Amino acid sequence: MLQDMETEVAIIGGGTGGVAAALGAARLGKKVIMTEETDWIGGQFTSQAVPPDEHRWIEQFGCTQTYRQFREGVRNYYRQHFPLTADARQIVHFDPGNGSVSRLCADPRVYLSVMEQMLAPYVHSGLIIILLRTKLVKAETDLDSVYTVTLCSLEDGNHFTIRAPYFLDATECGDLLPLAGIEYVTGAESQQETGEPHAVVGESRPLNIQASTFVFAMDYMEGESHIIDKPTDYDFWRSYKPDFWPDKQLSFTAADPRTLEPIQYELFEGTSKFSLFTYRRTVDKRYFKEGTFPSDITLVNWPQNDYWLAPLYEVSNEEIEKNLYEAKQLSLSLLYWMQMELPRPDGGVGYPGLRLRKDVVGTTDGLAKYPYIRESRRIKAEFTVLEQHVSVDIRDNQGAIPFVDTVGLGSYRIDLHPTTEGVNYIDVSTYPFQIPLGSLIPIRVENVLPACKNIGTTHITNGCYRLHPVEWNIGEAVGILAAFCLEKGYKPREVLTDEAKRKAYQLLLTQQGIELYWAKIGAV
Repeated sequence: MLQDMETEVAIIGGGTGGVAAALGAARLGKKVIMTEETDWIGGQFTSQAVPPDEHRWIEQFGCTQTYRQFREGVRNYYRQHFPLTADARQIVHFDPGNGSVSRLCADPRVYLSVMEQMLAPYVHSGLIIILLRTKLVKAETDLDSVYTVTLCSLEDGNHFTIRAPYFLDATECGDLLPLAGIEYVTGAESQQETGEPHAVVGESRPLNIQASTFVFAMDYMEGESHIIDKPTDYDFWRSYKPDFWPDKQLSFTAADPRTLEPIQYELFEGTSKFSLFTYRRTVDKRYFKEGTFPSDITLVNWPQNDYWLAPLYEVSNEEIEKNLYEAKQLSLSLLYWMQMELPRPDGGVGYPGLRLRKDVVGTTDGLAKYPYIRESRRIKAEFTVLEQHVSVDIRDNQGAIPFVDTVGLGSYRIDLHPTTEGVNYIDVSTYPFQIPLGSLIPIRVENVLPACKNIGTTHITNGCYRLHPVEWNIGEAVGILAAFCLEKGYKPREVLTDEAKRKAYQLLLTQQGIELYWAKIGAV
């Protein structure tokens, strides 16, 4: 039974940002407790089973030193533990899945192992305590500070508290914010509020939230049958066609993210159409010695299993459970449809050899441990990043707005998936951007900091600040900020507003391997 605990930095949520925050604080000698709702740390990479979406310069610059160490750790894990071919061993920037979307498409279990290895020295020394299968249930506040949080062990139902001078919210949906009464926003702001060209017209729409996705892994055993039981809701999903979509969702006709015109996909390579199987492929068996893998393996995170019927937060617990169930049913229905009904290029239908790889995601139902969350609750921050700060169309040839309080870098297009209120893709070209410290400081609360996708962005700019290397950078910068404030006796708001303190913090960031400035490069 877990007892009440105290620490210097309490990180609620062990996702991508949470792991990076723990590293940042522990490297500076601060005691950390990190909690995680699932039994895997790593978030997007692991429990959500999504290989990283990255910019094209990631191998050379544009991320933190620890993120680069993580990426090389993944490659070295394969080199040390897998029978790679001689040719594969010669590839400097080895990508085990050779996926088309990411430069490092790997098995979620490998990402997990490498993160655990990076944390291991601090775990073994006692600086970091990781509490898995624990869920946040309550926060106690005093004026403008949080002084304890209460969590529930999902193993035995025991409740316990953590007391700390600093709390970092690294939960996937910003769960600490409502429990602690911290000002936040959800969904889509209006053009009247933000002046963004792609914000909604009229009133803001707080429940207009990007789709979430239950990812699953599969391989293809040609000539075999691995057909799953027909999902309970299959008949609904088989006939479902959104008004804003060019065809039924369970089809390989989808909307082009940039033009919204119909686009045709195919499952495998070998036709002129885009192959979905190779999109997030995590094993290209050609890289491994013969007999290692009987098939390539892919992670299915496609438009066909984006769940946009309803949000997964800001609704009642009963609705959340219903929506989670429906999202799972959609993913299982997609697999069953591909096994039974997907038109093949040869004129046949169905691929019964598609095999659900439950082992890859570590669950009994074969679906990821947690839905892929693209959009979280977001703090009302001292500074909010707008479309006007990063958009190529708005900024013309000037690049993104430079931020004097930069704490790191990111680069990705504004990439919004269809939403829970029926808004189709929004896809906008951006310049490489900085992460401003002001977006990490809540407007009122003094000792809570956002450590993932819950920073001061809008519905629009969340679309380019939500990606793996940016979330890692946010988490690491916030972990270092908490350690810096503990060491100096400062408050985060002082670091933002006092130039000398801010520069001292930024110097510490650079000493810790965080890049603050881009070279002059093109848009994405």
